[in-house]
Amino acid sequence: MTEGFSQAVYRVVMAIPQGYVATYGMVAQLAGRPRTARMVGGVLHRNPQPGVIPCHRVVFRDGSLAPGFAFGGPGEQQALLEQECVRFIAGDDSNAGAAGMRVDLQQCLWDGRMNGSEEQHIE
Repeated sequence: MTEGFSQAVYRVVMAIPQGYVATYGMVAQLAGRPRTARMVGGVLHRNPQPGVIPCHRVVFRDGSLAPGFAFGGPGEQQALLEQECVRFIAGDDSNAGAAGMRVDLQQCLWDGRMNGSEEQHIE
């Protein structure tokens, strides 16, 4: 991972509005490295400023939470998201986060617009 990629990931994550989430894959694409979702996870696990860079707003593509959320586990990630009014729905326990819950992506998935720009929108 290059320092440039890490900074791009942090820039994208800081653009995710409160009350919304993005997937690791979306962040990778917007950071200029599609198909590197796992690398995004590695970068966020080493987030130097979790109070500034809201890594809790990044979830798996099915809305489940990362069991290895570095800043308190999936229960803490869910609590942070709920404070931002992110909606959760029941999911199967095989890969769901805290208490088998997943983010309701139909309601809370960020559209990928960076600073209001239409050209970086994710379809």
